[in-house]
Amino acid sequence: MSMSRPKRTFDREFKLTLMHQLESGEKRPGQVCREHALSHSLLKRWRDQYAELGDQAWSDSQPNAEAEDSPRVRELEAALGRAHLENELLRRALRQAEKGGFRPGRSGR
Repeated sequence: MSMSRPKRTFDREFKLTLMHQLESGEKRPGQVCREHALSHSLLKRWRDQYAELGDQAWSDSQPNAEAEDSPRVRELEAALGRAHLENELLRRALRQAEKGGFRPGRSGR
């Protein structure tokens, strides 16, 4: 079973610093991704947002989907996590049953 990393959040200043490093040529996208363990798709999204809004990107007046975790989204993510654990438990039980280690209808005698 793979455990996902806790969700990280990045503040506006961090994102702007990275965008300025990329814009000035101080760092390349691959280098930024490696140094900060970021996915290329996340960095691309930030670059697109920065290209559109410049230094106004990620300001409080701009809606930020990453920071908006509504109660409904949290509820659904929790339900998904529970479903994933249940599925993993059922997979293990099925593998055990296929090996002959589980016989339905028999008591533990």
